[in-house]
Amino acid sequence: MTTIKDPTQAHPAQAHPTQAQLAAQPIGYWAREAAHLTMGGLRTALAEENLTQPHWWTLNHTAAAPAHWTRTTLTEKLTAYDDQNTDFDAVYDDLTARGWLTETDGTLTLTDHGEAGRLRARDRNARIHEQLRRGIDDAQYAATIDTLRRMVANLGGNGELPQ
Repeated sequence: MTTIKDPTQAHPAQAHPTQAQLAAQPIGYWAREAAHLTMGGLRTALAEENLTQPHWWTLNHTAAAPAHWTRTTLTEKLTAYDDQNTDFDAVYDDLTARGWLTETDGTLTLTDHGEAGRLRARDRNARIHEQLRRGIDDAQYAATIDTLRRMVANLGGNGELPQ
């Protein structure tokens, strides 16, 4: 299983910093570290199934809307999340070659094997999310997401929740 190190275990003396100490921290550092460790943990978990994040996104979108997405429309949707310059046609071809994805009349649909693989990957990702949220209740998590999305909007980015 992939694990993300727990900083409170590495530095127990700093497990409960004061509000003033927290308010003085650089948001860029903590946002980058959280993103780096989260994406690294998820990418490692997906690699155990020989998948990348673009594979994962493809599996989830096609599972949610069978025979809805074409290669073009799904690529347009997923490109907004991609930071790896992904060749999405290669992803679709790979999933098709595995027998996980079919293309009929130009639309993409998961096979039973694809759904089984998606569920295995989902379970691996869930373990990373459980580790990430250890000791963080829903209210704290929601407040963190809300704060980050407002910061993004304040800096001119899109603060809307992704669809």
